[in-house]
Amino acid sequence: MTLAYSPNAAALLTFGVAAALTALVVPRVRQFGLLWGLTDQPDARKQHTRPMVRLGGVGIMIGFSLALTLTWLLGGFAELEPSKDLLIWTTLAGCLCFFVIGLADDLFALPPLPRLAAQLAVSLVVWGEGVRIGSIEIPSGWAGQSSTLVQLPDWLSLLATVIWLVGITNAINWLDGLDGLAAGVSGIAAVGLLSVSFSLHQPAAGLLAAALAGSCLGFLRHNFNPARIFMGDGGSYFLGFALAAISIVGPAKGLTSVSLLLPLLILSLPLADMSAVIMGRLSEGHSPFHPDRRHLHHRLLRTGLSHRRTVLVIYAFTQWLASLALVLVNAEMRFLWLGLATAVLIWVLVSTRRILQIQDGQG
Repeated sequence: MTLAYSPNAAALLTFGVAAALTALVVPRVRQFGLLWGLTDQPDARKQHTRPMVRLGGVGIMIGFSLALTLTWLLGGFAELEPSKDLLIWTTLAGCLCFFVIGLADDLFALPPLPRLAAQLAVSLVVWGEGVRIGSIEIPSGWAGQSSTLVQLPDWLSLLATVIWLVGITNAINWLDGLDGLAAGVSGIAAVGLLSVSFSLHQPAAGLLAAALAGSCLGFLRHNFNPARIFMGDGGSYFLGFALAAISIVGPAKGLTSVSLLLPLLILSLPLADMSAVIMGRLSEGHSPFHPDRRHLHHRLLRTGLSHRRTVLVIYAFTQWLASLALVLVNAEMRFLWLGLATAVLIWVLVSTRRILQIQDGQG
C-alpha cells in the first residue's frame, strides 16, 4: 500500500524522518557556525552568557525539506488535486523566501524596515499565487444547518492574508527569547494544525504540519535549556511563515465560522504577546521594534519562575489552546479532558513556583 492511500502513515513517517534528520543535521550546522565565528553575542537584554551559534534554522529547514521530499517520492502527495498542488508549492517557496530573509538578518544584521518590506513583498506574491483568505462561510441557522458564503473583495482578502502571514511570522520571531521556547511552541502548534487539518480532510496541509512538528522536535534536542545552538531569525521566520501559510491552505481554506477560529486559537498566545508588546511600546512613545523586556517570558521570569519552568508553563498554555481547537473541530470529549488536564498542569506549575525554585537551586 502506498503512502497516497494511507495519509496517517504518511504523516507519521514524515514526522519521524523530519525529527531524525533535523537532530542529525543541527550539530553539523553548529560546528560550521563555530568554525566561521557566526555567533550571537550576549548582552543585557538576552538570557545567554556566552556566544551562541544562531544558524539552527538551517537544520530545521533541511530536515523539513528532506522529509517532505521523501514523502513525495513515496507517493504521499500522489492524490493531490492540481489546484491544491500549486498551493503547496507556493507555501514551500514562501517558507524558503522567509528563511532567506531571516538568514540574511542573522548574517548581516539587517535593519527592521528592510526586513518588514521583504516580508510584505513575499506575502504579496504568495497571495497572488492563491495562498489567501478569500471567503468566509457564515452559518445562518442553528448549529450550522444553513450557511451563507461571503466572498471577500480582493483588497480585504489581500489585507487579511498579509497581516496574518507577517503577523504570525513576527510573533514567533519575538517569542524566540528563551532556550527551546519558539521551537516548542511552534511544534505544539504544528501538531494542533496537523490534527485539525486531518479532521477537516486536508491531508496535504497535514503532511506539511507533520514535517514542521518533526523538525521542531529534532531541533529541541539541541535547543532546550541549556541550549547549544539558537535557531536565529532564519529559523523563527521559517517556522512562523510555515505555521501561518499551513493554517491558510489547511484549516482556514474554505473558511467557516468554526474553522476560521481554529488557527487563530492555536496561535493566539504568540499573537497576544506580540500585540501587548507593541501596544506597550507605542504607549511609551517607542517604536514597535524597540527592544525591551516586556514579553510574556520576561514577565514570568520576574515572578520567580526558573528558565525551564517558564518555558514549560508557556508550552502548557499552548497545548491547552490547541486542545480547545480540537474540541471545536471534533466536538469530542477526550480533547476537552486534555484541555482540562493541561489547565490543571498550568495551575500546578504556577502555584508551586516557590517549591520549584528551591528544587532548581538544589539541582
